[in-house]
Formats: sequence, C-alpha cells, structure tokens
Amino acid sequence: MPGARRARAARDDALIALHEPALVLLNPRAAGGRARALCAPVAEWLATRAPQLPCRAVDGIDAAHELIDAQPRGARVVLVGGDGTVHRMLPALLHNDCALGLVPLGSGNDTARALGVAGLAWQQALQHALTAPATAMDLGELATSDGVVPFASSLTAGFDSAVSLRAIRASRLLRGLPRYLWATLGELAALRAWPMSIAIDGVAVHEGDVLFASVLNTPSYGSGMPAVPHARIDDGRLDLLVAGRFGRLGVALMMPRLLAGMHLSHPRVKTRPFTTLTSSSPVAVPLAGDGEPLGE
Repeated sequence: MPGARRARAARDDALIALHEPALVLLNPRAAGGRARALCAPVAEWLATRAPQLPCRAVDGIDAAHELIDAQPRGARVVLVGGDGTVHRMLPALLHNDCALGLVPLGSGNDTARALGVAGLAWQQALQHALTAPATAMDLGELATSDGVVPFASSLTAGFDSAVSLRAIRASRLLRGLPRYLWATLGELAALRAWPMSIAIDGVAVHEGDVLFASVLNTPSYGSGMPAVPHARIDDGRLDLLVAGRFGRLGVALMMPRLLAGMHLSHPRVKTRPFTTLTSSSPVAVPLAGDGEPLGE
C-alpha cells in the first residue's frame, strides 16, 4: 500500500540516536577492492541518518590506527570490511578500549557469521552496528618471540595457513568459499606435514606430524567452512583443531566432510577446548591470523 511504503521510508530515513562517540571506517581494499564502490553510498546513507558521523575510507593501516586512537576511549568503531580488516584493526581497537561494529564486506566474513550479521544487506548491518547494544566476545592472542598478535576468528598453522596465503594471491574473479577451495586444491600439489608438540592448559595433547593445527574462536573459517561447528565467541575459551598426517587423496576426501561439518569423526582429526595453548616445532611452520599471513 502507498501509505505503508511512505511510513516505511520515513522509518528508514529516521535519524539515528548514537549513545556513544562513533567512527565508520571503510577499507576500500576489502573484497579485492570492490569495497571502494561503497564509499559514496555509505556516506550518503549516513548523511540522512547520522549527519554528524562521516565515513572515512583509509587504505593504510597506520592511518586507520591513528583515526581509531584519536577517538574518545570506549568509542564505537564500525568497520566496513572482512576478517582481514578486523584483524588489522584489532591492536588499535584493543588499545583504545573500543566497541566493534561490523559491516561484512570481505573475501572471508567468518567473524561476521559468528556475530550473526553476515547475511544482512550493508544498510541493515550498518544500522545494527551503530545502534545495537554492545556485548562481550572472546579474542585470542598469539605470543611469539616477535611479540603478541590478537586475532578474532582463527589462528592457523600449517596447511591452512598456506591455503590462506594462496587465497590472498588468487584472482579477484574468485570470491568467498570458491576462492578458498581453489587455493586448497592448489596447495595439494605441494602437500607436506609439520612435526609439532602441542599442549593445552598444561596437558600434552599431540606429539608428531600434523597437516595443520588451528585455533578457532568462531565456528567457521575459510569463508564459511564449519571447522568447529560447536565453537562460540562468548564462552571464555578457544577450540583447537588438529589434523594429523594426510596424503593428497586423504585431503581430497576430507574436503567434502569438512564442508558438511562431518570431519570431526575422522580418527586423525581432533578438537579440544582450551584457554592456553603452547606449541613448538623443530621446523618453520607458516602461520595466519584471521586469514592474514603472519610469517613462520
């Protein structure tokens, strides 16, 4: 009905009442650069609903951190991007005790999936990010001799870290899960295992070769693969996922089970909840946090 449409338009254009200082930060490089096209639409949307709140598009990490650090302590920072954007902004968000709002727009959106906003249109996600009450969520920290790196969704070591690196280098024509599946098939050609010792909360749980050893805070990683379906972002713990030695055929056969969330019944795959994990290896192991390469 015309009257109903007018009423809905009026609600959609209503001014947003912000309960704390806020910043909308858009990563134009997210989703292979496709996020850049949202700069003008997001700015226009904010101009009619929160005219005091500009949208800042920042390419450089240092410049983005400076903007976050310039906000009042405890401000709400809304990131328009994917898991990589969240990962790179976490140090500044934690340093300034900020609340995180998320408009999912990346190649991998597993943090957004865990927060329940991955399926929203960007307008709905932005409205939610600006107005929803803040709630606590868990984070992880990787501590090495090089320092401490926080992560929101996952920390991977071994095969899946190599897959993440290959996915970042993939063609922009590939998006989301197909991008990670393509990268997985590519890594099969150079398949290897890494010897690792792993202990959780002071108890040894693995000694020997692994295909990968991952830490999950969210149920999924790799753009929706249900790696640890029972994982929760607010239960005060993380979940270890370890896969022992597999051959190429074994990995190929495991992929359908992983995509269906049925891999945990395999005898060479195990998962354990924990709060503190320590690991070591006599060889260099590739690492990735939230899909972003972290070296070896």
